[in-house]
Amino acid sequence: MQAIIPYLNLAGQAELALAFYQRCFNGDITTMMRFGDNPSDAPIPDELKQKVMHAHFKAGQLEFMASDGMPGEELQPHAGSIELNLNFNDLAEQQKVFDALAENGQVIHPLQDTFWGARFGRISDQYGISWMLNCQL
Repeated sequence: MQAIIPYLNLAGQAELALAFYQRCFNGDITTMMRFGDNPSDAPIPDELKQKVMHAHFKAGQLEFMASDGMPGEELQPHAGSIELNLNFNDLAEQQKVFDALAENGQVIHPLQDTFWGARFGRISDQYGISWMLNCQL
């Protein structure tokens, strides 16, 4: 088995969210396929043709995939059941990413030193994705 790669279903906001994550993490969208790119003979409604069917994002060792979600499927809210943990080696980088993710999001736990010898914080970003940021001191 290889590494687990999170897949974010972003309910029609994938393109906006991916641009936001590019700024937050200084990363790249390595793949972007739209529903209109699908070579199948199945008809695709015009309003879906430019929606993101699949994207792959990388920033250093951070990697995830994303989509606007499949047509006709209603996404279920996760209500915080999954959080993505980011580990840092540099406090300044952690602060920069924390501040970027907090833009129009909700700080759940501000960055602060912990009893386990790290600076730690939690955020739910503007797209409803929950992040934990941990940097060993």
